[in-house]
Amino acid sequence: MYPQPYLDYLIQFHVERDYFECHEILEEYWKSAPPHERQPVWVGLIQISVALYHQRRGNQAGAIKMLTSAISLVKKHHLDIQKLGLDSDSLASLLEERLTEMQNGQPYRSMSLPMSDALKQAYQEACTMQNHPEHRDSDMQDAYLLNKHTLRDRSEVMAERQHQLQKREARRNNESN
Repeated sequence: MYPQPYLDYLIQFHVERDYFECHEILEEYWKSAPPHERQPVWVGLIQISVALYHQRRGNQAGAIKMLTSAISLVKKHHLDIQKLGLDSDSLASLLEERLTEMQNGQPYRSMSLPMSDALKQAYQEACTMQNHPEHRDSDMQDAYLLNKHTLRDRSEVMAERQHQLQKREARRNNESN
């Protein structure tokens, strides 16, 4: 009923609290659709996780910017949010409350997305299948979790960029000959 990447996102969001991975999972899923079929609802969910990643790291300006955009998408696409098993009104209220907290400089705290009964059941089954609890608060002592964007291994990404650069240069050389 729900795409597996979405359930994986929810596990990362509620259990691992790896908001960076939430972003990676849903961005890959979103981009797997042809450009004209990409649904903005996924971007809103990505932005929620990115906002929390920034807030947890103390980047209030980045968090506020992302969450403001996420709130706009959640409100604009409330029917799509509902189809994903989230209570769109409760989610919008929760995000607006968090935005106010961010604007007032309050520190990060873990949050949970308001799920329908059907989504809760699918989520619980996914947690059981992956041998995860259903909830865990952020480990604020985990430096890798807090700073993943700077600490992760990017060697594959850098190698692919170098490969693409070489391909473009080869094309330009062939075109000029």
